Amino acid sequence: MSTSGLYRAVSVSSFKRYATYRAATAAGVFTNTVFGFVLTYTYIALWDQRPRLGGYDQAEALTFVWVGQAMIGAMALLGGGFQVELEERIRTGDIAVDLYRPADLQLWWLASELGRGAFQLLGRGIGPMVAGSLAFELALPSSPLTWLWFLTAVGLGLVVSFGLGYLVALATFWLLDGAGMRMVSTITSIFFSGMLLPLTVFPGGFGEVVRWLPWAAMLQVPADVLLGQYTGVGLLGILGFSAAWALVLLLLGRALQAAATRRVVAQGG
Repeated sequence: MSTSGLYRAVSVSSFKRYATYRAATAAGVFTNTVFGFVLTYTYIALWDQRPRLGGYDQAEALTFVWVGQAMIGAMALLGGGFQVELEERIRTGDIAVDLYRPADLQLWWLASELGRGAFQLLGRGIGPMVAGSLAFELALPSSPLTWLWFLTAVGLGLVVSFGLGYLVALATFWLLDGAGMRMVSTITSIFFSGMLLPLTVFPGGFGEVVRWLPWAAMLQVPADVLLGQYTGVGLLGILGFSAAWALVLLLLGRALQAAATRRVVAQGG
């Protein structure tokens, strides 16, 4: 099997693996939908007072809510994903077996996470989005091209999400227990991705800074692409922003992986 075929098989296997958890998927759809309704009515009250808050009208703001609910599972905004499994393998020493595989550790886990994210987007994302569009007036685009650009932004966001999670998981080589780092990472993702409020709502210099952080690529950017906030050169620029963060995080993960591998060799002899 070719190298590309191997990682493709890992992605497909991961997709199928998560597809077997039907009860958990149904529970996730229900939870995301309920939380979407709670957040929607909060947004309605807020946008009634500030009709153009953050540069969105009410329909666009509500669309932002339901896009977020559709992507919670895929982007692992509330935790989960591959991190717990990888951290456990590091803690128990099973990671040594992974390092002897004829496959790159980072690419193996990236392929697995892309498969998981694809299933979560379909399995847990479509249901809440449909529920939101039936119950409220949303500003969903009619152009297939806009949806294609949206999926491109989502794909880049998944790589950014993986890159951040991989760095957190690899920290277990030094911390031995990654629970604390994982909790901090989850809180950071919730706040800086735009899950609670669009990042455009934050004023002044703080708002400018948070929109340039990598977490923005996980929700804020895909939502804005779907809402048509970017066109032409601006659209290419914002996708380039996500792609640049994805590359930077993968390179940082590669460097940390190399340092961790030397640590395994030093301890293992």
